[in-house]
Amino acid sequence: MPKSIPYTKGSIIYFSGDKDDRIFILQKGMVFLTSTDVETGAPVTEYIREGEFFGVKSAFGHFPREETATVVMDSVAVSMSVAEFEKLFSSNKAVIMKMLRVFSNQLRAIHKKTESILSSGKNVNVQTGMVSVAQSFYSEDEYRSCCDVCLKFLKLYPNSPAKDIMIKMYADAKIRMEKLQQRAARNEQQNSIDAVPITPSVFSLPGFARFAKTFEPGSVIISEYEPGATFYLIQSGSVQLVKCVNGSRKNLDILHPGEFFGEMAILENSPRSATCVAIDKVEVLEFNKENFEVLMTGNPQMALILLKLFCKRIYDQKRRLKILVVPDAQARIADVFLMFDEMAPPVNPNDKVRRFNLTVSDISHWSGLPVEVVRDETNKLIEKRKIEVFDTYIIVTNIVDMKRLADSRRTQRQA
Repeated sequence: MPKSIPYTKGSIIYFSGDKDDRIFILQKGMVFLTSTDVETGAPVTEYIREGEFFGVKSAFGHFPREETATVVMDSVAVSMSVAEFEKLFSSNKAVIMKMLRVFSNQLRAIHKKTESILSSGKNVNVQTGMVSVAQSFYSEDEYRSCCDVCLKFLKLYPNSPAKDIMIKMYADAKIRMEKLQQRAARNEQQNSIDAVPITPSVFSLPGFARFAKTFEPGSVIISEYEPGATFYLIQSGSVQLVKCVNGSRKNLDILHPGEFFGEMAILENSPRSATCVAIDKVEVLEFNKENFEVLMTGNPQMALILLKLFCKRIYDQKRRLKILVVPDAQARIADVFLMFDEMAPPVNPNDKVRRFNLTVSDISHWSGLPVEVVRDETNKLIEKRKIEVFDTYIIVTNIVDMKRLADSRRTQRQA
């Protein structure tokens, strides 16, 4: 059961890097959390006051602590397990919505930093942004996705100055899409595999059937810059989150069954911050803006799943941002390998050889570097026998060397 713990001024509740699954609520006094800004390396301080929670993200996600919690004055904090927190959380509607909004704001702030780095700080209005999203799909032969974005745009902005451009792009993309579909249809029966739903049982109840919706491969479920009126829970299939930056698409994440997307625009009443594309046949539950709060507060399990998802996404996006702020191109590439190694640790930690199902194009997306730069830098690594590049995968001959490379250049700053 939750336990009240007294702390004296100057004591440390936990250190950055600790692995600790406790969640705290400050009952009396004051605590400050110190961490390091991923982009600038500067210290960041956040004050926790009476009645506020801390330690939630790392406890929920089972990640190392990102901050050090220091007691400012004699204080009392209530320590609880994740299970105890979930019990308290699920019975308090005000806490549910407050924490969802706080984590949503944190995630959007990270997205904005990421976008600023990738786009060199250029601002784009929503209509111009949607046009660039459609053009990025067209230029990479993703005609189904291009058509979807064009149709969304024409429905939202029928009198836009860019209307004729989008109509023409749609017509051309539709012709090209139909040709590709005819070619693919001949192999569909032998190659298709039905996805197995892996959805929490609470969402399999008959009452949720009316929210079910299906998207074919390549469908744009959400377009970056469009208004947010719906959010989704994946029942089967996978969804790719991408951002359009300077006319090309950058990977943000790949979501799987049991995960939400689209909820940030609902919570913040703001345009979509990313484009969500069906990788394969995707089945989702679609909820609208009006019933979001009712669903969250009336279904504690759903709210808890969403809260845990925010914790994971915040951690994952900070890890991606950590790569993007490295000024040295080769160190960025090395850090991409390290990130994927952290996501899937080997069975034998003493084994230094790693195989990653990545291509040069994939590394370009994750590192935020042009394909040509990635190709040049990987060739240098090949010459030094640090990696072996194949069509669909890359072998890292010594992951420890990659860590040394990334660490030695991570703190360098461009002149």
